[in-house]
Amino acid sequence: MKIGIGNDHSALELKAEIIELLKARGHEVVDYGTNSTESCDYPVYGEIVGNAVASGEVEKGILICGTGLGISLAANKVRGIRAAVCSDTYTAKMSRAHNDCNILAFGARVVGAELAKMIVEVWLDTEFEGGRHQRRVDLIMDVERKAHEE
Repeated sequence: MKIGIGNDHSALELKAEIIELLKARGHEVVDYGTNSTESCDYPVYGEIVGNAVASGEVEKGILICGTGLGISLAANKVRGIRAAVCSDTYTAKMSRAHNDCNILAFGARVVGAELAKMIVEVWLDTEFEGGRHQRRVDLIMDVERKAHEE
């Protein structure tokens, strides 16, 4: 699978560990940055990865900032994106199984490297269940469509 990854300055070290994990699992990784510890604006990277996922340039995305919140909020502004902040494996599993989330976000200041790796693995290994959950995902996407019609 081709996975896009983006981060802010707070997550540079954790991103490197996640990229290593992804490559070890056989995934192709596109690193959208940042690659500096100099302070930067996380919405920039949330938008870049969101656009890459929405356009099909990559199949899924992973975003990391201090908490995962700000970068996911930016990504969720991109049409077609369902980014979820996950600080535990259960939430990661449900974000895929029930919400078909296409971007995973987490916080470098919230989860340690080993937990982050477990979250990524569970998220990637979980398939969308469809069924009644598809109807709910469609309803979420209807909200987005209505917002763009106005």
